[in-house]
Amino acid sequence: MQILKENLIYPCKEMLAYEVLWAIKGLKESHLRDLFESAGYVPSQTLAKAIKTQPVLCKSENINDLKNKINPFLNKLSSCGSFSLTVKGSFQYPRNLKKVQYPLGFLYYKGQLDLINTKCISIIGTRKPSENGVKSTKQLVKDLVCAGFTIMSGLAKGIDTTAHQCALENKGKTIGVIGTPIDKCYPKENQILQDKIAKECLLVSQVPFYRYETEPFRNHAHHFPRRNKAMASLSLATVVMDVSEDTLGSKIQAGECLKQNKKLFIHESLFDNPKVHWPAKYEIKGAIRIRSAEDIISELNKGAADPECHFHSTQLELI
Repeated sequence: MQILKENLIYPCKEMLAYEVLWAIKGLKESHLRDLFESAGYVPSQTLAKAIKTQPVLCKSENINDLKNKINPFLNKLSSCGSFSLTVKGSFQYPRNLKKVQYPLGFLYYKGQLDLINTKCISIIGTRKPSENGVKSTKQLVKDLVCAGFTIMSGLAKGIDTTAHQCALENKGKTIGVIGTPIDKCYPKENQILQDKIAKECLLVSQVPFYRYETEPFRNHAHHFPRRNKAMASLSLATVVMDVSEDTLGSKIQAGECLKQNKKLFIHESLFDNPKVHWPAKYEIKGAIRIRSAEDIISELNKGAADPECHFHSTQLELI
Protein backbone atom coordinates (compact mmCIF):
# COMPACT_ATOMS: atom_id res chain seq x y z
CA MET A 1 0.00 0.00 0.00
CA GLN A 2 2.20 2.76 -1.31
CA ILE A 3 1.45 6.38 -2.00
CA LEU A 4 1.97 6.94 -5.71
CA LYS A 5 2.97 10.16 -7.47
CA GLU A 6 -0.72 10.79 -8.10
CA ASN A 7 -1.16 10.64 -4.32
CA LEU A 8 -3.32 7.52 -4.53
CA ILE A 9 -3.75 5.26 -1.52
CA TYR A 10 -4.28 1.50 -1.50
CA PRO A 11 -6.45 1.04 1.63
CA CYS A 12 -6.04 -2.72 2.00
CA LYS A 13 -2.26 -2.48 1.98
CA GLU A 14 -2.31 0.43 4.44
CA MET A 15 -4.58 -1.60 6.70
CA LEU A 16 -2.15 -4.52 6.61
CA ALA A 17 0.78 -2.23 7.44
CA TYR A 18 -1.18 -0.70 10.32
CA GLU A 19 -2.11 -4.09 11.76
CA VAL A 20 1.48 -5.38 11.39
CA LEU A 21 2.90 -2.35 13.21
CA TRP A 22 0.68 -2.93 16.23
CA ALA A 23 1.49 -6.65 16.22
CA ILE A 24 5.30 -6.28 16.41
CA LYS A 25 6.35 -7.70 19.78
CA GLY A 26 8.62 -5.49 21.81
CA LEU A 27 7.77 -2.29 19.93
CA LYS A 28 6.53 0.03 22.68
CA GLU A 29 3.59 2.31 22.07
CA SER A 30 5.74 5.39 22.72
CA HIS A 31 8.20 4.28 20.03
CA LEU A 32 5.35 3.48 17.66
CA ARG A 33 3.83 6.91 18.22
CA ASP A 34 7.17 8.56 17.43
CA LEU A 35 7.52 6.45 14.30
CA PHE A 36 4.05 7.44 13.08
CA GLU A 37 4.79 11.10 13.66
CA SER A 38 8.17 11.03 11.89
CA ALA A 39 6.71 9.13 8.92
CA GLY A 40 3.76 11.45 8.40
CA TYR A 41 1.23 9.10 10.03
CA VAL A 42 0.94 6.88 6.93
CA PRO A 43 1.14 3.19 8.01
CA SER A 44 3.15 1.89 5.05
CA GLN A 45 5.76 4.62 5.46
CA THR A 46 5.79 4.06 9.21
CA LEU A 47 6.39 0.33 8.76
CA ALA A 48 9.26 1.04 6.36
CA LYS A 49 10.80 3.38 8.91
CA ALA A 50 10.34 0.84 11.71
CA ILE A 51 12.21 -1.78 9.69
CA LYS A 52 15.02 0.69 9.09
CA THR A 53 15.33 2.10 12.61
CA GLN A 54 14.33 -0.95 14.69
CA PRO A 55 16.24 -3.79 12.93
CA VAL A 56 16.31 -6.06 16.00
CA LEU A 57 12.53 -5.99 16.45
CA CYS A 58 11.66 -5.69 12.78
CA LYS A 59 13.66 -8.40 11.06
CA SER A 60 12.42 -9.05 7.55
CA GLU A 61 11.53 -12.66 8.34
CA ASN A 62 9.50 -11.55 11.37
CA ILE A 63 7.61 -8.93 9.37
CA ASN A 64 6.89 -11.38 6.57
CA ASP A 65 5.68 -13.93 9.12
CA LEU A 66 3.31 -11.36 10.61
CA LYS A 67 1.99 -10.43 7.18
CA ASN A 68 1.33 -14.09 6.39
CA LYS A 69 -0.65 -14.44 9.64
CA ILE A 70 -2.53 -11.15 9.50
CA ASN A 71 -3.43 -11.00 5.81
CA PRO A 72 -5.83 -14.00 5.79
CA PHE A 73 -7.21 -12.82 9.15
CA LEU A 74 -8.10 -9.44 7.62
CA ASN A 75 -9.49 -11.02 4.45
CA LYS A 76 -11.84 -13.17 6.50
CA LEU A 77 -12.80 -10.18 8.63
CA SER A 78 -13.59 -8.02 5.60
CA SER A 79 -15.88 -10.69 4.18
CA CYS A 80 -17.85 -10.97 7.43
CA GLY A 81 -18.74 -7.36 8.15
CA SER A 82 -18.92 -3.89 6.65
CA PHE A 83 -16.53 -1.17 7.77
CA SER A 84 -14.36 1.41 6.08
CA LEU A 85 -11.07 3.11 6.80
CA THR A 86 -9.50 6.47 6.15
CA VAL A 87 -5.78 7.12 5.75
CA LYS A 88 -3.92 10.39 5.78
CA GLY A 89 -3.29 11.32 2.16
CA SER A 90 -6.46 9.74 0.79
CA PHE A 91 -9.15 11.93 -0.77
CA GLN A 92 -11.75 11.18 1.94
CA TYR A 93 -9.41 11.95 4.86
CA PRO A 94 -11.35 14.51 6.99
CA ARG A 95 -10.02 18.04 6.55
CA ASN A 96 -10.42 18.77 10.27
CA LEU A 97 -7.90 16.03 11.10
CA LYS A 98 -5.26 17.88 9.11
CA LYS A 99 -5.57 20.86 11.46
CA VAL A 100 -5.00 19.14 14.80
CA GLN A 101 -1.69 19.15 16.62
CA TYR A 102 -1.54 15.35 16.82
CA PRO A 103 -3.36 14.06 13.71
CA LEU A 104 -4.83 10.59 13.55
CA GLY A 105 -3.40 9.12 10.37
CA PHE A 106 -5.56 6.00 10.29
CA LEU A 107 -9.13 5.32 11.42
CA TYR A 108 -11.59 2.46 11.04
CA TYR A 109 -15.14 3.72 10.77
CA LYS A 110 -18.79 3.00 10.06
CA GLY A 111 -21.21 5.69 8.96
CA GLN A 112 -20.85 9.30 7.86
CA LEU A 113 -17.16 10.15 8.03
CA ASP A 114 -17.82 13.78 7.11
CA LEU A 115 -19.32 14.32 10.57
CA ILE A 116 -15.72 14.74 11.77
CA ASN A 117 -15.70 17.98 9.77
CA THR A 118 -18.64 19.37 11.77
CA LYS A 119 -18.58 21.29 15.06
CA CYS A 120 -17.83 18.43 17.48
CA ILE A 121 -17.94 18.69 21.26
CA SER A 122 -16.83 15.77 23.46
CA ILE A 123 -19.02 15.04 26.48
CA ILE A 124 -17.35 12.76 29.04
CA GLY A 125 -17.77 11.63 32.64
CA THR A 126 -18.17 8.79 35.08
CA ARG A 127 -19.76 5.41 34.40
CA LYS A 128 -21.78 5.81 37.60
CA PRO A 129 -23.27 9.31 37.45
CA SER A 130 -25.52 10.91 40.01
CA GLU A 131 -29.12 11.79 39.20
CA ASN A 132 -28.15 15.45 38.92
CA GLY A 133 -25.23 14.54 36.67
CA VAL A 134 -27.53 12.77 34.25
CA LYS A 135 -30.03 15.63 34.34
CA SER A 136 -27.35 18.25 33.69
CA THR A 137 -25.88 16.20 30.84
CA LYS A 138 -29.24 15.81 29.14
CA GLN A 139 -29.92 19.55 29.28
CA LEU A 140 -26.46 20.48 28.07
CA VAL A 141 -26.54 18.01 25.17
CA LYS A 142 -30.03 19.11 24.14
CA ASP A 143 -28.94 22.75 24.01
CA LEU A 144 -25.70 22.00 22.16
CA VAL A 145 -27.60 19.95 19.57
CA CYS A 146 -30.08 22.80 19.13
CA ALA A 147 -27.12 25.13 18.57
CA GLY A 148 -25.85 22.89 15.77
CA PHE A 149 -23.08 20.94 17.50
CA THR A 150 -22.25 17.28 16.95
CA ILE A 151 -21.94 15.34 20.22
CA MET A 152 -18.94 13.05 20.61
CA SER A 153 -18.41 10.50 23.37
CA GLY A 154 -16.91 7.10 24.10
CA LEU A 155 -19.98 4.81 24.28
CA ALA A 156 -19.16 3.78 27.85
CA LYS A 157 -21.78 3.38 30.57
CA GLY A 158 -23.08 6.44 32.38
CA ILE A 159 -22.42 9.94 31.03
CA ASP A 160 -21.25 8.68 27.62
CA THR A 161 -24.43 6.69 27.05
CA THR A 162 -26.58 9.59 28.25
CA ALA A 163 -24.84 12.01 25.88
CA HIS A 164 -25.27 9.75 22.83
CA GLN A 165 -28.89 8.89 23.59
CA CYS A 166 -29.87 12.49 24.26
CA ALA A 167 -28.27 13.67 21.01
CA LEU A 168 -30.24 11.09 19.02
CA GLU A 169 -33.48 11.80 20.90
CA ASN A 170 -33.17 15.48 19.97
CA LYS A 171 -32.56 14.62 16.30
CA GLY A 172 -28.91 15.61 16.52
CA LYS A 173 -25.73 13.97 15.28
CA THR A 174 -23.38 11.99 17.49
CA ILE A 175 -20.00 10.30 17.04
CA GLY A 176 -18.98 7.23 19.03
CA VAL A 177 -15.23 6.77 19.55
CA ILE A 178 -14.70 3.28 20.91
CA GLY A 179 -11.88 1.46 22.68
CA THR A 180 -12.50 -1.86 20.93
CA PRO A 181 -12.17 -2.87 17.26
CA ILE A 182 -14.89 -1.42 15.06
CA ASP A 183 -16.71 -4.79 14.93
CA LYS A 184 -16.94 -5.25 18.71
CA CYS A 185 -18.88 -3.54 21.49
CA TYR A 186 -18.11 -2.75 25.12
CA PRO A 187 -20.18 -2.73 27.23
CA LYS A 188 -22.40 -5.33 25.60
CA GLU A 189 -25.59 -3.59 26.70
CA ASN A 190 -24.74 -0.71 24.36
CA GLN A 191 -24.81 -2.91 21.25
CA ILE A 192 -28.15 -1.54 20.01
CA LEU A 193 -27.04 2.04 20.67
CA GLN A 194 -23.69 1.44 18.96
CA ASP A 195 -25.39 -0.08 15.91
CA LYS A 196 -27.76 2.89 15.71
CA ILE A 197 -24.87 5.36 15.84
CA ALA A 198 -22.99 3.43 13.15
CA LYS A 199 -26.09 3.40 10.92
CA GLU A 200 -27.34 6.95 11.44
CA CYS A 201 -24.21 8.89 12.45
CA LEU A 202 -20.57 7.82 12.85
CA LEU A 203 -18.60 5.19 14.75
CA VAL A 204 -14.79 5.29 14.75
CA SER A 205 -11.95 3.22 16.22
CA GLN A 206 -8.17 3.07 16.12
CA VAL A 207 -7.98 -0.34 17.77
CA PRO A 208 -6.21 -2.94 15.58
CA PHE A 209 -8.15 -6.13 14.94
CA TYR A 210 -5.32 -8.65 15.06
CA ARG A 211 -3.59 -7.36 18.20
CA TYR A 212 -6.91 -7.18 20.06
CA GLU A 213 -7.76 -10.74 19.03
CA THR A 214 -4.39 -12.22 20.01
CA GLU A 215 -3.35 -10.24 23.10
CA PRO A 216 -4.29 -11.29 26.68
CA PHE A 217 -7.71 -10.04 27.77
CA ARG A 218 -6.17 -7.90 30.54
CA ASN A 219 -4.33 -5.86 27.90
CA HIS A 220 -7.56 -4.66 26.31
CA ALA A 221 -7.81 -1.89 28.91
CA HIS A 222 -4.81 -0.12 27.36
CA HIS A 223 -6.88 0.78 24.30
CA PHE A 224 -9.30 3.00 26.22
CA PRO A 225 -6.82 5.77 27.17
CA ARG A 226 -5.93 5.95 23.46
CA ARG A 227 -9.65 6.33 22.76
CA ASN A 228 -9.80 9.36 25.07
CA LYS A 229 -6.75 10.94 23.44
CA ALA A 230 -8.38 10.43 20.05
CA MET A 231 -11.53 12.22 21.21
CA ALA A 232 -9.43 15.16 22.37
CA SER A 233 -7.96 15.36 18.87
CA LEU A 234 -11.24 14.89 17.02
CA SER A 235 -13.30 17.49 18.87
CA LEU A 236 -13.23 21.28 19.19
CA ALA A 237 -13.48 21.05 22.95
CA THR A 238 -14.13 18.62 25.79
CA VAL A 239 -16.79 18.99 28.48
CA VAL A 240 -16.32 17.06 31.73
CA MET A 241 -19.64 16.41 33.44
CA ASP A 242 -20.16 14.14 36.47
CA VAL A 243 -16.96 12.39 37.63
CA SER A 244 -15.39 10.68 40.62
CA GLU A 245 -11.91 11.21 42.03
CA ASP A 246 -10.62 8.12 40.18
CA THR A 247 -12.28 8.68 36.78
CA LEU A 248 -9.15 7.86 34.81
CA GLY A 249 -10.50 8.28 31.27
CA SER A 250 -11.78 11.78 31.97
CA LYS A 251 -8.46 12.79 33.51
CA ILE A 252 -6.55 11.47 30.50
CA GLN A 253 -8.75 13.32 28.03
CA ALA A 254 -8.69 16.50 30.11
CA GLY A 255 -4.90 16.44 30.15
CA GLU A 256 -4.67 15.69 26.44
CA CYS A 257 -7.15 18.45 25.67
CA LEU A 258 -4.99 21.05 27.42
CA LYS A 259 -1.85 19.59 25.84
CA GLN A 260 -3.38 20.20 22.40
CA ASN A 261 -4.47 23.73 23.35
CA LYS A 262 -8.12 22.77 23.04
CA LYS A 263 -10.81 24.24 25.27
CA LEU A 264 -11.50 22.15 28.37
CA PHE A 265 -14.79 22.80 30.13
CA ILE A 266 -15.74 21.38 33.53
CA HIS A 267 -19.27 21.59 34.89
CA GLU A 268 -19.63 23.93 37.84
CA SER A 269 -21.23 21.26 40.03
CA LEU A 270 -17.99 19.29 40.21
CA PHE A 271 -16.26 22.08 42.06
CA ASP A 272 -18.86 21.85 44.82
CA ASN A 273 -18.31 18.11 45.34
CA PRO A 274 -16.07 17.57 48.40
CA LYS A 275 -15.24 14.04 47.18
CA VAL A 276 -13.71 15.26 43.90
CA HIS A 277 -10.54 17.35 43.94
CA TRP A 278 -8.92 17.05 40.53
CA PRO A 279 -11.19 19.50 38.61
CA ALA A 280 -9.80 22.37 40.69
CA LYS A 281 -6.27 21.34 39.76
CA TYR A 282 -7.19 21.36 36.07
CA GLU A 283 -8.80 24.77 36.43
CA ILE A 284 -5.41 26.11 37.50
CA LYS A 285 -3.98 24.59 34.31
CA GLY A 286 -6.56 26.31 32.11
CA ALA A 287 -9.89 24.49 32.38
CA ILE A 288 -13.02 26.66 32.35
CA ARG A 289 -16.05 26.34 34.62
CA ILE A 290 -19.39 26.21 32.81
CA ARG A 291 -23.05 25.81 33.70
CA SER A 292 -24.72 25.87 30.30
CA ALA A 293 -24.29 25.53 26.55
CA GLU A 294 -24.27 29.32 26.28
CA ASP A 295 -21.18 29.42 28.50
CA ILE A 296 -19.44 27.01 26.13
CA ILE A 297 -20.45 28.93 23.01
CA SER A 298 -19.31 32.21 24.55
CA GLU A 299 -15.87 30.79 25.39
CA LEU A 300 -15.45 29.20 21.95
CA ASN A 301 -16.28 32.54 20.31
CA LYS A 302 -13.51 34.26 22.27
CA GLY A 303 -10.99 32.34 20.22
CA ALA A 304 -12.61 33.12 16.86
CA ALA A 305 -11.17 36.28 15.33
CA ASP A 306 -13.55 36.23 12.35
CA PRO A 307 -17.17 37.05 13.37
CA GLU A 308 -18.41 34.83 10.53
CA CYS A 309 -16.79 31.85 12.29
CA HIS A 310 -18.63 32.51 15.55
CA PHE A 311 -20.97 29.94 17.05
CA HIS A 312 -24.50 31.04 17.88
CA SER A 313 -27.05 29.96 20.46
CA THR A 314 -30.00 31.73 18.83
CA GLN A 315 -31.38 28.38 17.72
CA LEU A 316 -32.02 27.58 21.36
CA GLU A 317 -34.92 30.03 21.29
CA LEU A 318 -36.35 28.68 18.05
CA ILE A 319 -36.59 24.98 18.81
